[in-house]
Amino acid sequence: MIDEFAKDTLHGRLRRDREALLWKLDGLSEYDARRPLTATGTSLLGLVKHVATVEARYFGEVFGRPSPEPLSRWQDHDGSDLWAAEDETRDRITGFYRRMWEHADATIDALPLDAPGHVPWWPEPHCGTNLFAVMVHVLGETVRHTGHADILREGLDGRTGLRPEHGKPIDEEARAAYRAKIERAAAGSAASAPPVISGIRPGF
Repeated sequence: MIDEFAKDTLHGRLRRDREALLWKLDGLSEYDARRPLTATGTSLLGLVKHVATVEARYFGEVFGRPSPEPLSRWQDHDGSDLWAAEDETRDRITGFYRRMWEHADATIDALPLDAPGHVPWWPEPHCGTNLFAVMVHVLGETVRHTGHADILREGLDGRTGLRPEHGKPIDEEARAAYRAKIERAAAGSAASAPPVISGIRPGF
């Protein structure tokens, strides 16, 4: 009974955060959806492509249920799952993600939480695992990258939130006042703090 509760809870959270990640693309131009938004080249569509590949691998070959769509060998990973090539449309990448959901969901539904799996790209002795550990891992990846997407989208047009129904009109004046309050607190704290010498505060 507890196993089914744990599986349903993890699966429900994974489903929720998949949708949240895709929502971060809504209403964006092709350029904004795929352009690099950090110094390391992170893009919103690249995050979706990466998480889709994560689901395909972890709920596929790890349990002997390879993806129905071809993937490059994990040994040949070259970072191409982290960004959208010029000829890869948004619909192609989001469609791939949704199809990998279906494949992952079939694996999750078919196997018990203690079903054994093997992750060849994890080092020994950790490569032997089970469905529960993989669900936790993939949920963590999805939550992490959805958080990245949330910050990137806020930087583009101010939109925040987890789901469309929770969206609110942006009050620029209220946001500016709130940000200014936090800035004053940070500046005040910095002014009263002891100086940092070589990364070590006096007395520590």
